[in-house]
This record gives sequence, C-alpha cells and structure tokens, in this order.
Amino acid sequence: MSKPIGHFTSYTLNDGSLLESLQEEYGPTLERMTRREKLFLISAIAIQLCDQSPGSCRNEIYVVGHQVNSSLPVGDREGLVEALINQVRWGRSLSDTEVSPMQQ
Repeated sequence: MSKPIGHFTSYTLNDGSLLESLQEEYGPTLERMTRREKLFLISAIAIQLCDQSPGSCRNEIYVVGHQVNSSLPVGDREGLVEALINQVRWGRSLSDTEVSPMQQ
C-alpha cells in the first residue's frame, strides 16, 4: 500500500506548501496521477538533482543504463528505481575523489 506524501517529505497538514497543493490536487498518495505522469515527475526531478550534483558519471554508467533498460523486465526496473532512490536518500555513495571497486 502506498504511503502519503507526508511520509516521505516535510509536508505537514495546512502548511500552505506546494506539497499540500499536490496532495489536494492529486490525492495523498498521488493516486489521481497516471503512471506516465508519475514517471515523468520522477524523471524531471532526477534530472534536476543530477544537474546539481558535483562531478560526472563514469562512461560505464551510461552502458549500465542501456543494459538495464534493454535487459531487465519492468518490475525489476521499477525495483531498481526504488533501490536507487533509497540509496540516494539514505545510503553512502562514492565521492568524486574515491576510486570505485570496478576501477581498481
């Protein structure tokens, strides 16, 4: 079962925020958005966050992206998006100065 926007964000009832407006317009779990609209918002937010992140992607990550999109079934791609979001938000990531295990 989906959780409401406030579970994932700083939204609180009657705070007058954009998050409150989104909840009023599209429902507490964004159930009044289509799947495509939700995926578009994920993409738009991710692109902007990526643009704000320092550094660059290793070339192999572009290859991995292609492999994921061409080889994994939809359910696994959705699960990978969820895992990546969890790691971006709560996990540890290499800094641009660290060497990844694949480069050693």
